[in-house]
Amino acid sequence: MRVSFLLLDGPVGTELARRGVATPAPMWSASAIDAAPDVLAAVHHDYAQAGATVHTAATFRTTPRASGAAWERLARRAVDIARASIDPAHRVAGSIAPLEDCYRPDRSPSDPRPEHRMLARALASAGVDLLLCETFPHVAEALVAVEEAVATGVPTWLALTAGPDADLLTPAQIAEGAREAVRRGARAVLVDCVPADRTLPYVEAIARLDLGVPLGAYANAGREADGIGWRSNDPERGAQRYLAHARRWIEAGATIVGGCCGTSVAHVAALRAERDR
Repeated sequence: MRVSFLLLDGPVGTELARRGVATPAPMWSASAIDAAPDVLAAVHHDYAQAGATVHTAATFRTTPRASGAAWERLARRAVDIARASIDPAHRVAGSIAPLEDCYRPDRSPSDPRPEHRMLARALASAGVDLLLCETFPHVAEALVAVEEAVATGVPTWLALTAGPDADLLTPAQIAEGAREAVRRGARAVLVDCVPADRTLPYVEAIARLDLGVPLGAYANAGREADGIGWRSNDPERGAQRYLAHARRWIEAGATIVGGCCGTSVAHVAALRAERDR
């Protein structure tokens, strides 16, 4: 039986680290744009080969406060690397992330609009196919990012997170944030970077609102002891464990699925096999 859903890629930072590339704070994966462009390109290529058709450029930290004066050049180069590494028919997403810490909503700036506007416009100018405002634990900042992304005219998605312990936002708060994002022009709403075994209630909460736009999920692998990802000695078994959770998201209404921190190319390949069987 064929299951219909759009397949995202998996995490760039985790995969870079798996391949021996350092991703130090505050730039994280953006460090590889100049330091290891060939490895970054290989990551995008491998996700494409595994079946992903939407690929997120490594722009998660290409902001002035994280990457300094080179931020715009790095953002454009990240988009170019992604574009050159995948099938021309696939889409490149420009990542717009919280300006501070995705797990510290208390550090969200009082006025994030100017910085989100700058990155959204730079990514739109670089030719991304969509803008992905992702891993936001602070709903108000997320909505500002959505507004600035939508203002560029590029299709915009929002992914909210409750964090690695699923305690930063409740399912009801994420659902209400999703509703407000759609009101502001978001064309898809997703849950991301919540442990795979705790993602379902968030998907269900959004689905109950019937917002009229696609719903998605890309979870993290949870604790290393869960055996879903990270440095697992059996990535295929971990991928199947992740897939078991993803099936429940799809049953709940998710039509966009991918992977976040701790997952890998193997997880994307398992999702593709599920979609195509």
